[in-house]
Amino acid sequence: MLEAEGLGAAKVNYRLRDWLLSRQRFWGAPIPIVHCADCGEVPVPEDQLPVELPTDLRGEQLSPKGKSPLAGAEGWVNVTCPSCGGEATRDTDTMDTFVDSSWYYLRYVDPTNESEVFPSEQVNQWLPVDQYVGGVEHAILHLLYSRFFTKVLYDLGLVNFTEPFKALMNQGQVLNGGKAMSKSLGNGVNLGEQLDHYGVDAVRLTMVFASPPEDDVDWADVSPSGSAKFLARAWRLAQDVESAPGTDPAAGSQTLRAVTHRTIADVENLLEDQKFNVVVARIMELVNAARKEIDSGAGAADPAVREAAEVAAQILSLVAPYTAEDMWAMLGHQASVANSSWPAYDEALLVQDTITAVVQVKGKLRDKLEVPADISAEELEAQALALPKIQKYIEEDGGVRKVIVRAPKLVNVVTG
Repeated sequence: MLEAEGLGAAKVNYRLRDWLLSRQRFWGAPIPIVHCADCGEVPVPEDQLPVELPTDLRGEQLSPKGKSPLAGAEGWVNVTCPSCGGEATRDTDTMDTFVDSSWYYLRYVDPTNESEVFPSEQVNQWLPVDQYVGGVEHAILHLLYSRFFTKVLYDLGLVNFTEPFKALMNQGQVLNGGKAMSKSLGNGVNLGEQLDHYGVDAVRLTMVFASPPEDDVDWADVSPSGSAKFLARAWRLAQDVESAPGTDPAAGSQTLRAVTHRTIADVENLLEDQKFNVVVARIMELVNAARKEIDSGAGAADPAVREAAEVAAQILSLVAPYTAEDMWAMLGHQASVANSSWPAYDEALLVQDTITAVVQVKGKLRDKLEVPADISAEELEAQALALPKIQKYIEEDGGVRKVIVRAPKLVNVVTG
């Protein structure tokens, strides 16, 4: 109606506000401006940049009150005007820390460059950042500031992209007893004590294994001691390997080799999907399979055991690097495991000839079957109904009313 009457028009309001750039602190990036009584505000010449904070401040110099703390550093504040050469003073406010934190990732491309902030050609080659991981509070401030800085740099022709990050993951919070850790609640965990008691690898593994990275972790529900025991088990596996480095694993246990190569294939996909907790589970399964081969299979000299131990060390290096380095050395390799080539899997070993089918009665697990991967639904049903345990339940419950088959993995017998 207002538009029709020529009295108003619709407008989008983004609720943007001016940034508060300056802070009255003795840290942060100094504002490169000199105040001169005759010339006014004069920029510090480029050949005198960056302006560095004074390094000889004492506590009593961080007053007087009513002024920025840096005003007490008279030897730093009092300078000559770059324009007229007269007496002048530096600006004693510092820029807010977002001025530093909004573009630091650009510097990583060439951190030792002393002639420019960053080389545009290399930055355009490597950036934008593929994955940003941060807390939910970053979405409001840091990410917004980074986007603003990137767009200004784009307008200046210094970068060829307008968004600094391609993807964002907000990681979960570490709780204790269902509540955020805080001094007032007294429910904090002394990380130093945890590291001293269990070791950094066990604590890190506990964090990664506890949940997907985007979920919260309750420290009261996790077990660093369990992680420490697993790492010791993995370490002993490497110690027990008896075959020499470079032994061809082709002659080893095909069952264990199939587990090893399925692990490699699964882990590659899981890492891509950021399911790091499931990666740890796969390493545990591989270590258990190798231990079983040593204790009740072909033995520690089997080449497949060495292959499994090496792969376990390589994948474990992602979350428990110290243990993995020890394992790699015990397996006869030169440091570091981080420099080794990522293991490749043989697709022929990924083909499963048999599958373990679950047999249920009224939805409850009652038995299992090892069946061919291409078994028909009719054959799977017949084998399941022929199992002695299943026949017993059928007789007790009054016969078969319905059979649900999902070949080759499931048979559910409804009785009564």
